[in-house]
Amino acid sequence: MNWKQLLDSARLGKKIEIPYDETQYSMSEFEKDYWRIIDCSAFRRLQDKTQVFPLDKSDFVRTRLTHSLEVSALAKQLVAMVYKNIKTFTPRTIKEQYPFASEHAQYSADIAACAGLLHDIGNPPFGHFGEDVVHAWFENHHEELKYVDRETNKEVRLIREKLISDLKHFEGNAQAFRLLTKLHSVDSDQGLNLTAALLNTLIKYPTDSMSIDAESKNVYVHKNGYYYADSDMFLEITKHTGTFFDNVHHRHPLTFILEAADDIAYATADLEDSYKKGLFTLDEFNDFFYREQDKIPNEEQRRFSKKLIEQLGSYRKCEESTAASELQAFQKWINYSRHWLVYCAAYGFTHNYQQIMEGNFFSEIISGTNHEGSMAILKKAMMRFTFNTAGITKLELSAETIIENLLERFVPAAIDWDVPSLSRINKRKAEKKLMTLISENHKSAYLRFKKSDDEEYNLYLRLLLVADFVSGMTDTYAKMLYHELSGI
Repeated sequence: MNWKQLLDSARLGKKIEIPYDETQYSMSEFEKDYWRIIDCSAFRRLQDKTQVFPLDKSDFVRTRLTHSLEVSALAKQLVAMVYKNIKTFTPRTIKEQYPFASEHAQYSADIAACAGLLHDIGNPPFGHFGEDVVHAWFENHHEELKYVDRETNKEVRLIREKLISDLKHFEGNAQAFRLLTKLHSVDSDQGLNLTAALLNTLIKYPTDSMSIDAESKNVYVHKNGYYYADSDMFLEITKHTGTFFDNVHHRHPLTFILEAADDIAYATADLEDSYKKGLFTLDEFNDFFYREQDKIPNEEQRRFSKKLIEQLGSYRKCEESTAASELQAFQKWINYSRHWLVYCAAYGFTHNYQQIMEGNFFSEIISGTNHEGSMAILKKAMMRFTFNTAGITKLELSAETIIENLLERFVPAAIDWDVPSLSRINKRKAEKKLMTLISENHKSAYLRFKKSDDEEYNLYLRLLLVADFVSGMTDTYAKMLYHELSGI
């Protein structure tokens, strides 16, 4: 791969017109992407979507929006650090083979910042648990999704496994790609009409739902990155950026940076929120970290993790032991830990630079660094102290009830919607009215891409239409609509 092609600024839609002479006030295509994102309603809705705590009433807890802003800042910082590292430490022969110039670094920083803002835009309400509910519902009900065409007396159902697989593996990353390329209509038929480089950076898993292997050492195939309905767009974008070669789809190098920024934000900022909510004490956390640190098999990583947790003890000794001082000490330590993790991620990218550019690196960039073990402990702490608590469990069960109910109402209404032989008969008025609640943008996207000679594919698109609608909801809107439709 080479940076000139990787940073392709082409748009699959028409060129963005500026009403003044662009040469007078030059703006890169990636800066234009940034403004398009800020102006996007789907981005604004992230302010009312769960990061970790569903339906939380507290003002200090992070939402998807604040999390995305943090990831954006971390990703941009990482690019700057990687550029300096490559310039300083990468062997001359590798730099000559894969030059990463200052212009490349500037464009990459802009792309990384934009990708950070967008990386969770496809997630449904109520966080990752919401994702699980959607694909579990389709997993349990896909055999029931059918209708009989009265003109041909033919039963229409999903038979092709690649169509069924997409629904059974509903995924926020694939949904983000779909939303940005098809559902958010602005000035073209290409969704938000973003640059090829940015869209490719957002594809964390360059594989389809039929090729998923969650246990593989290759992180590319842990989840699906795009749906069959959007595969043509995916192929077009990878052709622009040059990430498809040797008959394999490879990750865009900036995707490794985006993934690291997301993981670091999750492992630090979200853990801070958990502490603020009183889900654990510093003594409990301290004991947990030391126990887990002893289990790290790599001696060097174990030594660095021990030094990290000892720093928390140093911060605590500097303050009187009050609730406020304990919080201040933990916040200092979280910030200190974040700096170390960012440093290691930047090192990991630089150390594996040649493999990444050749498409032969299949791990996370923090893997093998001194704080790989620390990152693992922080993620385990989230599971231990946050996700397994009674409060979170109750909220997740409430979220499950809401999403399942919405799917159970809208899927039957959508199954034979737009089927001429059924549109006027045996259709309850309530079901017809339900379809009027779905976004016109989403319905127009369905009508634009349906096929005149493939009813099974059109049924698949109508089911995706419901997934599009539900996943685009905010937490509050999903809860409110559930209450209204249930007569509560």
